[in-house]
Amino acid sequence: MTVTGKTAIVTGAASQRGIGRATAHALAAAGWNVAVLDLDEVGAKAAAEEIVAQHGVQAFGLGCDVTDEDSVATALGTLSADGPPVGALVNNAGITSPTPFLNVDGTEWDRIFAVNVRGAFTITRAVAPGMAERGFGRVVFLSSVSAERGGGVFGGVAYSAAKAAQLGFARALARELGPHGVTVNSVAPGLIDTDITGGLLEGDRKAALLAGIPVGRNGRTADVADLITYLCREESSYITGATYDVNGGSHIH
Repeated sequence: MTVTGKTAIVTGAASQRGIGRATAHALAAAGWNVAVLDLDEVGAKAAAEEIVAQHGVQAFGLGCDVTDEDSVATALGTLSADGPPVGALVNNAGITSPTPFLNVDGTEWDRIFAVNVRGAFTITRAVAPGMAERGFGRVVFLSSVSAERGGGVFGGVAYSAAKAAQLGFARALARELGPHGVTVNSVAPGLIDTDITGGLLEGDRKAALLAGIPVGRNGRTADVADLITYLCREESSYITGATYDVNGGSHIH
C-alpha cells in the first residue's frame, strides 16, 4: 500500500502562499501524486505544473467548488479517469470572517459554514467509500486554534463555530472509518504567515501577537504542511481522531 501509487487531494491549494500549496508540495516530496482542487482553476493548474516540475510525481489541477456536489463529482470523475486511486484527502479549503456576532447575519453565517463544513462534507462523502473499499485512507481537516480558544485571533464567532464543527466531524468519522483502514485527524494552526494574515502582521499588532507566542515567531506554512504529511504516512495508521495544535505555544490546553 505504498503512497507512490496513490493520489492525495488537497482542496483550496491554489494560493501561492497558503497552507494548501505548501501541503501539496510536502506530500509530493513524500512520494504522493497530488490533485489540487480549487475554485481558481488557473491557479490549481499552475500549482500542479509546479509540483510536477519540482517533484516528478503526477499532479492534477482541477477547478472545483467543494460546496457544489456536481462540481465535486465532475472533478473526481476526471481524477479517477486520469490518476491513481485517492489515498488521502486534506480538507484545506476554507474562508474566514471577522464579523462580530452582534453584526453577523444569516447569509454570512451560512457562507462560512458552506465552505468550511458543507464543503468538507461534500468531498469527504465522495471519496470516503473508495478509501474504505480499498482498505486504506488518510483524511486531515484544517481546523483552527480559533475553534479551541473561542476566536480572538482573526476569525469571529461564525468562523470559530465552523472550525469547531470540523473537529466534531473528524472525531466521529474516525470512529466510523477506523475499521476500514482509514484514519481521520485534525490540525489546528495558530498564527501562520499566509496571504490571509500577512497584511495584518505589521507594526504594533504583530509585536503584540508575537508577545503571546512562546517560541517567539509566527508560524510558517511548512510547519503545518510537514505535520499533515506525517499524518498521511502509511506508518501513521494508529493515529486517528486526534487534533494536533501548531501554534508555537500560544494556546496550551
